Amino acid sequence: MFSVERRKAIVNHARELGRADVSSLSKLLEVSPETIRRDLNGLEREGLLRRVHGGAVPVERLGFESDLATRGGRMIAEKTRIAEATLKHLDNAEAVYIDEGTIFKLLVDRLRPTSPLTVVTNSLAVASSLAGTPNVEVIALGGHVRAKTLGTVDFWAVDMLSTMVLDLAIMGCNGVSARRGATVPDAAIAEVKSAAMKQSRHRILIGDHSKVGADSFIRYADLTEFDSFITDDGVDPERADALTGAGLKVIQA
Repeated sequence: MFSVERRKAIVNHARELGRADVSSLSKLLEVSPETIRRDLNGLEREGLLRRVHGGAVPVERLGFESDLATRGGRMIAEKTRIAEATLKHLDNAEAVYIDEGTIFKLLVDRLRPTSPLTVVTNSLAVASSLAGTPNVEVIALGGHVRAKTLGTVDFWAVDMLSTMVLDLAIMGCNGVSARRGATVPDAAIAEVKSAAMKQSRHRILIGDHSKVGADSFIRYADLTEFDSFITDDGVDPERADALTGAGLKVIQA
């Protein structure tokens, strides 16, 4: 088994059981405990697991979030393909909500509309990237700024959204599964996302394959609330089939 295959198996094992134990994984994957420890340390650096005594736990179980700098270096090729695929769904939209996160920064860096487009966002990174882009009017939501993501939350952002009518919401999540829907680690984040969903005629969920099968702390939307889910081609086929069976159209870029 190659290292990348072994690490994928470790993450899946941790998400299914809620914990990855060094000794159990060593027997299961038939490698030394030292190899498993190296894998766990590498997965922690990638923001997929958090080391604890004797093993690791999925970051979603802890409500843990890595910062923008850490996430910005992960799976750039996959996220870029997702961003480019998402742009094709903006054709007729005049007012769009764009969520917070590194994948959305990649999206707006490629956004060059030929007709006027209003972008509403709670992401300071997205707003600053779009400022000055031809044909784009940017509305940044106010609120408490989350240090790790530079996203605004709390009642200021929710109140602003309640006055808007949006054509499309492009949403992210920390986890998406057939059983739990789209989840995030914090209630304040979930409240803003739910408000954006409510004010939008259409909704697209985007995220790389590491989100699939993961469950974070708070569910903000059921799968049937999204028109589609755009991800990369690294999704496990069984997990993709489970999402489809739960009513979510899966598009792999």
